[in-house]
Amino acid sequence: MIIRSPFPDVDIPEISFADFVLHRHPKPDQKPALIDGQSGAILTYAELSQSVRRTAAGLRARGFKQGEVFGILSHNAPEFAIAFLAVVSLGGVMTPINPLYTEEEAGCQLRDACARFLLSAPILVPKALGAARFAGIEETFVIGQAEGATPFAELMKADEPLSQLHVAMDDVVVLPYSSGTTGLPKGVMLTHRNLVANLRQMEGSGFFHPDDTLICFLPLYHIYGLMVILSLGLSLGSTIVLMPRFNLEGFLSLAQQFKATIAHVVPPIILSLVKDPLVDQYDLSSLHTIFSGAAPLSDSLTRACMDRLGCQVRQGYGMTETSPVTHSSPADPEQIKLGSVGVTAPNTECKIVDLEDGRALGPLQDGEICVRGPQVMKGYLNRPDETRRTIDEEGWLHTGDIGYVDHDGHFFVVDRAKELIKYKGFQVAPAELEAVLLTHPAIADAAVVPSPDEEAGEVPAAFVVLKSETDPEAIIQFVAERVAPFKRIRHVAIIDQIPKSPSGKILRRVLRERRRSPAGVRSER
Repeated sequence: MIIRSPFPDVDIPEISFADFVLHRHPKPDQKPALIDGQSGAILTYAELSQSVRRTAAGLRARGFKQGEVFGILSHNAPEFAIAFLAVVSLGGVMTPINPLYTEEEAGCQLRDACARFLLSAPILVPKALGAARFAGIEETFVIGQAEGATPFAELMKADEPLSQLHVAMDDVVVLPYSSGTTGLPKGVMLTHRNLVANLRQMEGSGFFHPDDTLICFLPLYHIYGLMVILSLGLSLGSTIVLMPRFNLEGFLSLAQQFKATIAHVVPPIILSLVKDPLVDQYDLSSLHTIFSGAAPLSDSLTRACMDRLGCQVRQGYGMTETSPVTHSSPADPEQIKLGSVGVTAPNTECKIVDLEDGRALGPLQDGEICVRGPQVMKGYLNRPDETRRTIDEEGWLHTGDIGYVDHDGHFFVVDRAKELIKYKGFQVAPAELEAVLLTHPAIADAAVVPSPDEEAGEVPAAFVVLKSETDPEAIIQFVAERVAPFKRIRHVAIIDQIPKSPSGKILRRVLRERRRSPAGVRSER
């Protein structure tokens, strides 16, 4: 059964990504485009356009050509956005790099992408220079100043008019790296058509409007921050407040100061917004919508967030390989189903298939989520076999995520296929047990991983962070009273913090390793 979007199809213009973001919608020249949350500096739309034009001219003066690759290894900053848009306005390709990467990891990405130039932040320059040497980077730029790197401001000294550029809609424009459903990180080739299509699809789903003010602490090197916040916000003419990284007090302060209307978050941050007493010290009355993505959000946590903040909570779903959005909650609060990632985006098809034989399943049956639409990537860079494993001959992208669709066309994500716990043949979803654990009054955060078991194969093991005293046996009993027998947690470890990626995903691999070697575990049953 193929599920299509309840939204009407949107037109996808034959226009380059840079022109779509910068010039498709007229924006008031003096309206703030980007606000640096650290310094308070404001970049208006007129100043943004001028900065992008000058940076592009500076790159062109250095011989940067259409199709060449520019790497960015930096935390969120206005210069990240300027460099990104300057590169793509020249028909170049931007590859964003996680600042937490080691020097070798960053160098491997730059070398695999065949990058020519690199931009970094002062604190990251030693790592950036090492990665640049490894990858043969021609010149490394830095936001501000740092020894061994060219100040980014040098690029902005040129101010020549740019000639009309012709790009093919299937040309690659952004090259983020993703592990996909399996394996090591691979370059995801996203084209002008992919990204323009997804921006139009988000518009057609009613994501937000020109008069919105957005808080962006999600990293711009991640597709969520880069596309859903920065690119869509700028294309619509919204105002974006940038934070280099998340901290709760900083977020609350900026949301209050700039009267933010929309915040894009991940579930662990919603947990903080629900449980941290610091929230009560700030005025968040301007906030009308919170978007949550990157991981499943339970209905109980959704409801608790709405009750405390008095705003709407919408979920979205997608992946780097889909530019990224394929599903989102409807804009109409009356149509939202709590715990659901929503309905398919315009121009998008979706189906649920059986994990064993690939046959299409009906409503309320768990299987792998597959999607098809104009936002699906061109493929993995220099990885044709990996591309064929992910996108089948009919154009269906196999997400590796397990979920189901109800009778109204709303989708629910259960978990990753590779993260499912197999207990005597039964499939147990860690995310489901984590949602139960988070309802315990003594638990501040939780994660569930498989633990090898001689009889059952695998059993669920929980890692929990406490906010008040309790013991592992009481937690085990609490969950047992709320789930089927085969889903019961068999082991509980009390730890100080759940390890997570910057985009908010639980690092289950780290916890599985800790399960085998329980260093740092304070209590366990």
